[in-house]
Amino acid sequence: MIRLLTLIAAILGVVAYLAFSFRMEKSMEDSAVVPSPPPSSPFKATVGAGGLVEALGENVNVASIVSGVVEKVFVAVGDTVKKGDPLFQVVSSQESTALASSKKELAVLEAAVEVAAKELEQRQDIYDRTEKLLIKNVSSAEEGVQAVLVLGQVTAQLAKAQADLELGKARVIEAEAALDRTLVKAPRDGEILRINVREGEYAQPFLGDGALVLGDTKRLQVRVDIDEYNAQRVRSAAAAVAYPKGDRTKSIPLSFSRFEPLVVPKESLTGAPVERVDTRVLQVIYSFECPDWPIYVGQQLDVFIDAGDSGPSPSPAGK
Repeated sequence: MIRLLTLIAAILGVVAYLAFSFRMEKSMEDSAVVPSPPPSSPFKATVGAGGLVEALGENVNVASIVSGVVEKVFVAVGDTVKKGDPLFQVVSSQESTALASSKKELAVLEAAVEVAAKELEQRQDIYDRTEKLLIKNVSSAEEGVQAVLVLGQVTAQLAKAQADLELGKARVIEAEAALDRTLVKAPRDGEILRINVREGEYAQPFLGDGALVLGDTKRLQVRVDIDEYNAQRVRSAAAAVAYPKGDRTKSIPLSFSRFEPLVVPKESLTGAPVERVDTRVLQVIYSFECPDWPIYVGQQLDVFIDAGDSGPSPSPAGK
């Protein structure tokens, strides 16, 4: 009896194991189903490549010209700005102190010019009276010579004071320009795509990705990396189309803009120097109208270019 029960238990265990294995295999098959087939080329002969969406005219990395703590950020991601609009302010005590000192020095120089001008006026009056007295033989020739010498000295002093004043004004303008550099302004019209600094953080010139990223997103472009062995197959007049990664239901017609004349080492999308690979690419720029569905700067696209003979190949000048 015990042997029979043991045999039945063993059979039931095998059946349960087989059922469990079948269910697991079915679940893995279901999870392996691709929700959307990858994009396929609409052309018979094609060059396929990856592209990265950019703002029209490329993204602009805006950095601070001077080092200092960020006092105020005037914009937020997604804001639209015009050329010359303030983006952020950097506090720099050195520039502020220099401007204050220059203005105080300018006030002293202005006062010195006023004093020299009054002194010249007085000496001119003395000279005029001395000259009249010389005509009447009331004053001696020695007094006349002395009046001329003093008048010349005072005139020279006024000229020097005026020159010092102009130099002081130039120093104030220079100090104001230095202080103005702490206020970072938009170099052109566009949309704020990313902010890499916050109030209270230390900003420095030549920040890797810039303190801010600015771009014109009313119309976009895509930078396409063509492997060098396919470079001669690409024509400027060839039709081209792009798809979002993994979605062939949404196509974007592309318009050729230009060839970048320099074939460069291919980099990963992060752009880090350590991520270079042993492949060189020809970069081709295509522009396109924003579609009805969302597409974002920095998004990857699958690009297909008609490889038929429809126009000139890229020239050494990149035209």
